[in-house]
Amino acid sequence: MRYRRRKKRFLAIGAAAALLLILVFLSLLQIRTVQVSGNARYTAQEMEALIFDTKLSRNPVYCYLSSRFRPHKTIPFVEDYQIVLRGLSEAEIIVYEKSVVGYVEYMNSMMYFDKDGIIVESTGEQLPGIPQITGLKFGHIVLHRPLPVEDAGIFGEILNLTQMLSVEEIAAEQIHFSPQGEATLYIGTLTVELGDNRSMNGKLSELKDILRDYPSLEGTLYLDTYDEANSNPLYRFEREEEGG
Repeated sequence: MRYRRRKKRFLAIGAAAALLLILVFLSLLQIRTVQVSGNARYTAQEMEALIFDTKLSRNPVYCYLSSRFRPHKTIPFVEDYQIVLRGLSEAEIIVYEKSVVGYVEYMNSMMYFDKDGIIVESTGEQLPGIPQITGLKFGHIVLHRPLPVEDAGIFGEILNLTQMLSVEEIAAEQIHFSPQGEATLYIGTLTVELGDNRSMNGKLSELKDILRDYPSLEGTLYLDTYDEANSNPLYRFEREEEGG
């Protein structure tokens, strides 16, 4: 009996020691290789620094448990993210960014909104590639609520126009909408009158060709007279006057 008790004690001590060694081994592990996908607003290095901001957060065991059972970190312009462990020292961060099509200025802040007009972020930082939208009339703005405009259909117009601009690789800093829904682009020193949304693909295709041939235009280009039936169109251009 005494031998059995002693054997059980040795086994228990051995199991505890083995468990302790395993825990020590796991605590020393570190995620050293990180891949990032789905990111556009942040670089891979920035996302890695935001997610793995402490030595503990790089431990694969802590990382797995924290990612699975604790709320994810709040990161501007990021809807959510997923951490996938590829091994004990390698992980992938899959980023799901918020859809942003434009911003309006409100109380000294830039209020960014998505394709449905919902305010997704308020910041003093101007994001590259996101145009300012002017001409909209709205009331009090609340974060994560729709931009309170009279005609919510304008957001469909904004989405379509920004998508077509992206396809044509035209970078507009500002898009102005008149009360009649006519759009004006501001591209550096060039103002482009697009008119209503009819034949917008053709107008932007013409604009892309013009910008390619004359990249330094200063003044106002009128594409609101675009006619897709005209195979040899001419457009009015008013050069910006000195000191104007």
